[in-house]
Amino acid sequence: MRSAAEAYRKYGSITAAARALGLKRQTFRSRLHRAAECGMCGTDPVIPGFSIRQVSTTEDAEGRVEKRHIQQRRASGQPFTLPAGMALKGVTALVDADGRVIHKHVMARADADRQAAVFAAATAALKDGLPRIAPTDGPPIVIGDLLNLYAVTDNHFGMLAWREETGSDYDLRIAERLLVDWFAAAIETAPQAHTAVLAQIGDLMHHDALESVTPLHRHVLDADSRLQKVIRIVIRTIRRVIDMLLQRHRHVHIIMASGNHDPASSAWLREMLAAMYETETRVSVDNSPSLYYAYEWGSTALFFHHGHRRGIGNVDATLAGQFREIFGRSRHAYAHIGHLHSDEGRKSALMYVERHETLAAPDAFAAGGGWLSGRSAKVITYHRDHGEVFRSTLRPEMVAGAANDNNPAGEMAA
Repeated sequence: MRSAAEAYRKYGSITAAARALGLKRQTFRSRLHRAAECGMCGTDPVIPGFSIRQVSTTEDAEGRVEKRHIQQRRASGQPFTLPAGMALKGVTALVDADGRVIHKHVMARADADRQAAVFAAATAALKDGLPRIAPTDGPPIVIGDLLNLYAVTDNHFGMLAWREETGSDYDLRIAERLLVDWFAAAIETAPQAHTAVLAQIGDLMHHDALESVTPLHRHVLDADSRLQKVIRIVIRTIRRVIDMLLQRHRHVHIIMASGNHDPASSAWLREMLAAMYETETRVSVDNSPSLYYAYEWGSTALFFHHGHRRGIGNVDATLAGQFREIFGRSRHAYAHIGHLHSDEGRKSALMYVERHETLAAPDAFAAGGGWLSGRSAKVITYHRDHGEVFRSTLRPEMVAGAANDNNPAGEMAA
């Protein structure tokens, strides 16, 4: 640092001094700034990299300067520009009495739109190489006018709960085994309907990135295992569930709704499933990027939304407006949401809106907050002309061990 200060005094400019010392200009500038901070450059205005903050002088009776005090501070840096991939989150400014800026703090966060565009481009490139599922024969006998809706929500794969703290244990192994057991029992008890709608209504995954936090508000989450392992088991579980449904139904329609915990994961899962089952004519996948989804079954209309943007009191108007043609053709309309992990139903002038419980155990946040909702998932059977005609509610303790085969889900996740 001292040599930088001496070279600057000798050569009179940063460029010349840097050349004399055989240093890059930026390297020399950094050393000179540090030397100035340590008082090695003197106080004659203006130390390189600094700016004058205040000058005080004392003069005699004839106006001659007797004493001068110079106060300096580090000069401001280059104009601020948002880094690539970041979006402006907020600005905090300190101003004087005249409204002039004294200090400004700029907050940035990852640009969600840019991330989504990058992700969409990567998905489009990757899905071309995915193996396609070969077509299979459906069951020989089905009831043509019936549809079974398998409504599951907020499974939170990757969440960790400790029984002593939350009342129930929950981890990646339990989540996989529970969901497979539930579908084994639900499929067995439901009518032999022509079509199945696998409605995963959001928050299938507990966290959406390498960090165990919620995407929007960055709330820290209790997480089990690494993200890649969670992804692997989610894919395996959903594929197994689809295979089970194909054995029972002629057609399977898949909805992987976007939730507040997993907006990116739901997107790649939709695109991956659409590509994998591209040649299986008995499977259709709703890979719309919208947060709202619909399926038309004769004069019965089914609508879906996670529930984080519109709740049970106002989602009906949004869905009727979003899918006005489907809604206009229907005689019976039903909406299904999740998000709050509790059951509630509301019949409006437009449709019956139902919020669903989750099979997942509560995490520490929910248990500590006193949100003591039950745990269940439902199979609801709809007729083309008559709407809902049957439903079955199955709880975790009712389905334990239902998928009792040679490769149980618990062993797969171990």
